[in-house]
Amino acid sequence: MSAESRCFAAGATLTHASATSALAAGLARIEAGAAAVDCAQLAQFDSSALAVLLAWRRAARARGRSLDILNVPAGLASLAQVYGIDALFAAHHCPESADAVTPR
Repeated sequence: MSAESRCFAAGATLTHASATSALAAGLARIEAGAAAVDCAQLAQFDSSALAVLLAWRRAARARGRSLDILNVPAGLASLAQVYGIDALFAAHHCPESADAVTPR
């Protein structure tokens, strides 16, 4: 997988209404070898976003890989803190565009 496709964008909205389709799209990217998801564009979200991010991370781990969750918005980080899972969303920033990440 090229460096350009190793990081996929979470999109602008990740709520209960969009969770199922977002989950499927992210799982396809992880299956194709994505190693990071960039949340920089994420502006509208609810607790479903946390569930989707955790499911993506579990899917990557099931394949023996990790999934970096990058550029988590402050509001989502705060929501994660309320649920006691904020350590899973440590501050990581994607140095490039939402579609690219530097290869490891």
